[in-house]
Amino acid sequence: MIEYRNLKIALLGAGSVGSRVAQLLLEHGDELASRVGAGLELVGIAVRDVDAERDVSLPKELFTTDAESLILSADIVIELMGGIEPARSYILEALNSGADVVTGNKALLALHGTELFAAAEQVGAQLYYEAAAGGAIPIIRPLRDSLAGDRVKRILGIVNGTTNFILDRMDVDGDTLEGALATATALGYAEADPTADIEGYDAAQKAAILARLAFHSEVPVGAVHREGITSVTAEQVERARRAGYVVKLLAICERVVDPVTGEEGISARVHPALVSRLHPLAAVHGAKNAVFVEAEAAGDLMFYGAGAGGLETASAVLGDLVSAARRHVAGGPGVGESFTAYLPVVDIGKVQTRYQITLEVVDATGVLATIAGIFSDHDVSVETLEQSSATGRTPASSATAATGAAHTGAAHTGVAAHGEQASDHITATLVIVTHRASEQALAATVASLAGNTAVARVTSVMRVEGA
Repeated sequence: MIEYRNLKIALLGAGSVGSRVAQLLLEHGDELASRVGAGLELVGIAVRDVDAERDVSLPKELFTTDAESLILSADIVIELMGGIEPARSYILEALNSGADVVTGNKALLALHGTELFAAAEQVGAQLYYEAAAGGAIPIIRPLRDSLAGDRVKRILGIVNGTTNFILDRMDVDGDTLEGALATATALGYAEADPTADIEGYDAAQKAAILARLAFHSEVPVGAVHREGITSVTAEQVERARRAGYVVKLLAICERVVDPVTGEEGISARVHPALVSRLHPLAAVHGAKNAVFVEAEAAGDLMFYGAGAGGLETASAVLGDLVSAARRHVAGGPGVGESFTAYLPVVDIGKVQTRYQITLEVVDATGVLATIAGIFSDHDVSVETLEQSSATGRTPASSATAATGAAHTGAAHTGVAAHGEQASDHITATLVIVTHRASEQALAATVASLAGNTAVARVTSVMRVEGA
């Protein structure tokens, strides 16, 4: 057997993931080489500061600030520096030199994926990115390869460990959002600035990547509807628990058919939602991630595991490295991505979903009939209605605020309706779960409820998914 030459590996970035990749590559290089059929030689690690402290001890001679020279000397470039620039320029330089690239940079792929994949295809190189959408969870290859002959209908994903940890603490321990966030920060699950996580930006980037793969179409990250978890309250989580639901921040990507034209499109969105405790996603606790895929032929599939962490994400990166190295040994051009279905991304108003709507209603004759009429006027049917006695007084608020909140579709609380004065006449709280209807019709229903004198307050609105 003819032994293949050593493959030169360049690493850009030595943070928590990059340093672990370097450590594992150095420690298990011989074992990896036996799987590939060629030696894997780490020729250098490009960093901004060669003297900075690292998570693990690595040979000092590997570090350099000259990323461009390192890139041009490599067969495979691993980009783990994050951010948009200079990562984008470095990846393009590597691809244009003929090197394959492994990256975990979700923000870059969500914004510039089209450009990077086109550059790779033009020169016959390959761009690998298993670590970009689920950490250690193998989800990119199943969507790109295993399900390439199937028709994916829907993806429901818990793709952000920080928000899942927070919502899980609220559900299991009864924490407030602020308290759970403080715990997540103390344990290292949340960054000092948690905005990207709790406002849904991180999950939206991953949703764009997953939707692009699942539906073979371009999905700009700006077209992904995004809501974070900052409006979720302990009361909503407790109410969900009593009703048999758990609150999760979901990334949802699905095919949508226009009922009028019959044309097919894509919906990609991120928002909090109620998930039945009987659904597999309800059992995803702590900082774990999971992606639930509904395919036409394969049926329901779920991929579960660590969505972040230096060592865990390094596993996905090294898996891509082995794949890239095997391609070099076998020869032949890289395989281009399939984004030629050209399905449009549709507005969230066309999505079919269900709402749980919590109302405080006034003590007046015919209130239930009035509310039923509002639902009928918007062609929205009620699946369940639970009534309980209300206590206390509800502060007044403006009808404008109620209507505006209703149209966002966000999980929201504490909205007074129709300029109602202090609600001495509140007699009951109604919790209504609808049948599936268009987001547009459901939002209009909430707006009408908020503007009706029979309703003192729209307490909460939250979508119900996974059923």
